[in-house]
Amino acid sequence: MSTETLLQLEQRLIEEAQPFAVVTVIRAAPPTSAWVGAQALVEGDGALHGWIGGGCSRSIVIEAARQTIRAGQPKRVRISNEPGRPEADVEAHAMPCASNGTLELFIQPTLPTPMVLILGATPTALEACVLAQRVGLRVGAAASVTAPLAALGLPWVMQGFDAAAFDQTEPQSILVATQGDNDEDALEAALRSTAAAVLLVASERKADRLRDAMRLRGITPERLAALRSPAGPHIHARTPQEIALGAVAGLVTLRRELQQQAAAAEVDALHLVSGETVPALSPCETSASIETPRARYLNPVCGMAVDPASAKHVIDYGGERVYFCCDGCKLEFERAPDKYLAIAQGRAQLEKT
Repeated sequence: MSTETLLQLEQRLIEEAQPFAVVTVIRAAPPTSAWVGAQALVEGDGALHGWIGGGCSRSIVIEAARQTIRAGQPKRVRISNEPGRPEADVEAHAMPCASNGTLELFIQPTLPTPMVLILGATPTALEACVLAQRVGLRVGAAASVTAPLAALGLPWVMQGFDAAAFDQTEPQSILVATQGDNDEDALEAALRSTAAAVLLVASERKADRLRDAMRLRGITPERLAALRSPAGPHIHARTPQEIALGAVAGLVTLRRELQQQAAAAEVDALHLVSGETVPALSPCETSASIETPRARYLNPVCGMAVDPASAKHVIDYGGERVYFCCDGCKLEFERAPDKYLAIAQGRAQLEKT
């Protein structure tokens, strides 16, 4: 896949609000078929596009990329059997191929911009819609009367307050800025949605009254715990613009808190200790388990030597028997056999020169 095509794929995934990670080779020590600057893109479901080396390291790269997507944090990954001191900021994996090459990668995730719903068509709500977009949030809105929202060009506007409709947008948070316009209906719908948090623009006294009203409407204590009021930090706000500024600051604070929680949860799930080598995933046979080849045959995917007499991973293609060091390389070859045969022919020509 060309760089241009990767860029086009990135743009499409961004437009579709789908997560992905870009993997860039920042170091490659032979024997390896990757090169510095080679790139691949890994989607949230693990689909890999592009080229960052042979099939031996493929499963490691995909899982590492998916981890960065879940955590929302970039990482450096080294796949190598070279001795060396552990580095706290590098995730180390054993190179599963007997070729013993080295790959060092930088993985940068891109996550969909969180969706925030702002309820109300008050001056504060309108200002909050504008400010939230300026800080990089995707914004939708709902109000009893939507005419004031029309000029904002929002991608999603709804008349009325309905939790099921809110959930169709998968909101990370909801800001209730109705300020007297169907407050209870708006707040109830927000709390019955799946939003991680509901921020309420209201005085302390009014917020307490609305909490009592929500209890009478059957809102559970667990969901009431998701209610935050005041909506943001205390900045002595008086005007609608100032109140909106404080509320949007609350949305930004919530976004960063959730990112930190996701990163911490991913680390806990991996049970990583700083500097510890992470076991390789789906490893090929190691060099200790492979005898010195009696007949030299180069794996067309990763370039390592394979003994045809003892190879366990073999397929027939185009009237030719093709041998591999591991199942990962075999699966990669089956995805694009003509490409890898051409690469193998190129290697053979280089060896003759």
